[in-house]
Amino acid sequence: MRNQFLVLVAFFAFIVPSLAQDFQGKAIYQSKTSMGDFNFGNRQISEDQKKRMMERMKDMFEKTFVLHFDKSVAMYSEEEKLEAMSSGRGGGMRFGGFGGSGKLYKNLKDQSFTNETEMFGKVFLIKDKLEKLEWKMGTESKKIGNYTAYKATAIKPVDTTSFEAMRQRRQRENDKEIADKEAKKDSTKSNSFFTAVEEPKEIEITAWFTPEIPISQGPGEYWGLPGLILEVSAGNTVILCTKIVMNSEEKVTLEAPKKGKIVSQIEYNKIMMDKMEEMTEQFRGRGGSNSIRIGN
Repeated sequence: MRNQFLVLVAFFAFIVPSLAQDFQGKAIYQSKTSMGDFNFGNRQISEDQKKRMMERMKDMFEKTFVLHFDKSVAMYSEEEKLEAMSSGRGGGMRFGGFGGSGKLYKNLKDQSFTNETEMFGKVFLIKDKLEKLEWKMGTESKKIGNYTAYKATAIKPVDTTSFEAMRQRRQRENDKEIADKEAKKDSTKSNSFFTAVEEPKEIEITAWFTPEIPISQGPGEYWGLPGLILEVSAGNTVILCTKIVMNSEEKVTLEAPKKGKIVSQIEYNKIMMDKMEEMTEQFRGRGGSNSIRIGN
C-alpha cells in the first residue's frame, strides 16, 4: 500500500502545477449528523411536542454545502434555503459557528483559513492556521459516483466547543441528574456508571479521496490528501459529495471574506463557551432576559 501511496503523491505533484490558471470546480456535499437516542431529560413533553422538536433538530443536523475550488484556494459554505418566516413563531435564534455555518475560505499556499461566522447575531471573522492531520493510507478503494476513491484515516483531538459535543455533554448531565434522583429514592441503585463515563479525547476521521481531481481540498476543515475528499466520517457526522461540476462557464471569484470582528480560533472558542454557559444558566433559572449579548 505504501507503493500505491507514493505513486499517488508523485502523480499529484506532477499534475497540480500543470493545471490551467483558470482551473475551477464545484462540489456539492450532504452533511448528516445522527442524533441517536435523544434525551429530553425530566421535562414533561408530549409525544407531539417531541416529534416537532425532533423535526426542527433534523433540519439543524442535515445540511447541504457547496465547495468552490481552484488549484490553491477554496470556499466552503452552506447552501442557502428559502425558509417560511411568517409561521407565527418569533424570536428564532441563530447558532452560527456550529457545524460550518458561514463562509470558510481555505488557502493552501500559506495553509491558513478565514471563517466568517455568526453567533447570536454578531459576525466574527476567524483567522488562523489550517489544522494539519496526519493521514494514514488505508488498503481500500470504492466508487463514489463516477470517481474512484481511496481510504485514509487520521486521529484528532475532540473539539469540545462543537454543538454536537455540547449536546452530548448536556445529555450526560441530564442522565446523571436523573440517576442521582433515583439513587436518593432507592439506596440500592447506583449512579457510578454516569460518574465513571468520561468524554472521549480523540476521534477517528475516515476520508475517501480521489486523485482524479488532483487538489488537496475537501469539505469543512478537511484537506491535505492527494486528491479531492469526497466523503468524510467523524463521530456521528457523515459528509458525502453528491455532485461535482468541473470548469463551468460560470466562474466564481474566490476571495477571503472581510466582514466581522477578527479573532483567532482559540479566542472565538472562548467567547462561544462563555456565552453558551451564560445561556445555560438563564435557561436553568427559567427567568431573566432571553437575549444574549456578544461583545460591544
